[in-house]
Formats: sequence, C-alpha cells, structure tokens
Amino acid sequence: MEMSSAGSVIVCGEALLPGFVASDPRGAGIAAVLANVNDLAAMGAVPRGIVNTVVATAPVAAEALRGMAEAAALYDVPIVGGHLTEHQGEPALSAFAVGDADRVLSANRARAGQHLVFACCLDGRMRTDFDFFTTLESQGPRLAADARLLARAASEGLASAAKDVSMAGAIGSLAMLLEPQRLGAEIDLDALPAPEGVALDRWLVCFPTYAFWLTTDRPEACVDLFRSAGLAASVAGTVTDGGVLALRQGTESRDVIDLRREPVTGLWD
Repeated sequence: MEMSSAGSVIVCGEALLPGFVASDPRGAGIAAVLANVNDLAAMGAVPRGIVNTVVATAPVAAEALRGMAEAAALYDVPIVGGHLTEHQGEPALSAFAVGDADRVLSANRARAGQHLVFACCLDGRMRTDFDFFTTLESQGPRLAADARLLARAASEGLASAAKDVSMAGAIGSLAMLLEPQRLGAEIDLDALPAPEGVALDRWLVCFPTYAFWLTTDRPEACVDLFRSAGLAASVAGTVTDGGVLALRQGTESRDVIDLRREPVTGLWD
C-alpha cells in the first residue's frame, strides 16, 4: 500500500513446498524467513515483523520453528505471531511479512534505457539436494544490514525497481521484473557476477540466499553501494522496450523469452 506522504506499508507471503518441509524442516523454516525478507527488500522495504502457519507433526513443526527463529535472529526481524496445527499427514509451512518503505522500488518504475545491476553474495556453496546457493554461513550477522541496502538504494534514488532472485533463478526472476510493462532486456553473461566452481547454467537457475536485480539511472553509485558492503555487484545489462529478454556471451546472442507473447506469471494480462 503506497502512500505519497507517509511512506508505504509492504506486505508479502511465501508458501514452502511440502516435500522441502518434510525433508528439511529447519531449512524450510530458514527459507520462509529468507524469502519474505528478500521480497520486502526488493520493494525497498525494511522488515518489521513475520507471522507463520505450520501444519505438521510435533517434531517437524519444532524443527521448522527453530529454523525460522534462527533466520529471524540473523535478519533482525521479530516473529510476532502465527498458527500451529499438529497433523500426521503432509506438512505445510507458510510465512507472511510486513515492512515499511520510504520510497517503493516498483516494477512500474522500470524504464527502457535504464541499466541493470546484479548484486549478490558469492561466498557460499551450492546444496547437493537442490539448486539453492547458500551464503548464510559467510554473511551471518551481516545479513540484516545487507538486506536493508535496497531500502537505502531506494531512499537515495539509486534504483527505480528491483527483484530478488528466487526459485525462478536469475533469468526467470528478471523476466518477472520486466513482465508488468512488457519490457525487455539485453544481458551480458560475461559481466554477470558468478561464484567460482559453479557452472554458469546452474548459477542461472539456482535460488541464492542473496541476489537482486536493480534498474537504475545511476549505475556507478548503485554498484558502489553493494561493493562497499563486501558484496559482488556489476552492471550486467540494459532494459529495452521490445519485450524480448536476450542473453549475450562473447560473440553469441540468444533471445530466451518474448514477454509480449509468453507471460511468466500471467498476472499482468
């Protein structure tokens, strides 16, 4: 809810895959907080509180809540309430967050001609069971401050729009940022920050702990904001008005999606 004079209230929510909750309830609890904080950050908001709903056996619920508590401490955001149902069947975990923003980073503010900055943490490891690149151990107590850098980018006019990289991966998440206005982008994969020892094709589809796309008219200042915090950041492309998301590497270029014809979420038809 955006208000012109008194800032804005941002609300978001996440539902975790039941299979993930069953196999790694603590990890799912961490992910529930992480995803919500990243969603708020991508809208320029500072997190103020999280609530949850847990439906699971007592041991699974306890582990899920332990993971949420650990992540909440790392991100410096309180869990202010929730609902718990003990259940012997398939588990379910959802979380919802509220934050506030002085200036919202909105996809509606992205414009053709703006630079695309990719900011991320590369000091981590890829999980072996699914494509999640975790930097929780390396970022640790810095996570709270790192997540709030996007609110600073918004308030200082260093970015217009942003999107966190989540289950859709780097390219799919960028497409979600471009979709509302049917914008396109040209991305230079050689300029995209990437971790050593991780194949590029896997990096492009993974869910990192900390990675964001930002559109900006002030690329140098935007990049410097993240680099000064010890994070990786670079200008990796530009926004275009054709609706086509194109990837370039060396002398080769490929169009991967035409958002005028292929919606990602379908929410903007």
